[in-house]
Amino acid sequence: MTVEVDRSFDVDATREEVWELLADEENRARVISVVEDYEVVDPERHEVTWHIRLPIPLIKSTIAVRTWDVERNPPGFVKFVGRSKVMNVTGEHEITSLDSGCRVRNRFVVDGKVPGVEKFFERNFDSEIENIKRAVSERVGAVEEA
Repeated sequence: MTVEVDRSFDVDATREEVWELLADEENRARVISVVEDYEVVDPERHEVTWHIRLPIPLIKSTIAVRTWDVERNPPGFVKFVGRSKVMNVTGEHEITSLDSGCRVRNRFVVDGKVPGVEKFFERNFDSEIENIKRAVSERVGAVEEA
């Protein structure tokens, strides 16, 4: 089963300021609540392995999710993919300028390979988006719903 989410918010900051946060693969790993640890594998490809822990009965240990960027158009768009034994994920951050500040659009698709993975993300996507909003707000300023 596949779960998709698309959420946007506005922030009183420039695209470049928001880009610095969202395009950095280490920052991406830090704001996701289920990422316990991560390791940079290839900085040139923006490749990072996330070690995630999901509170799902069938999964007893952390899962390595190999992630890398597949498209980068600074300072407005980054798309990454992640692959593991239990799920595949695709994420996009699109940053567009507004009269005052910018809009951040976040799109994620999770394809679960183990029962319960997609349900977990379906229930928790909004809180993960809140983590992104909080990180942007702490870094650059006030955030509003789009």
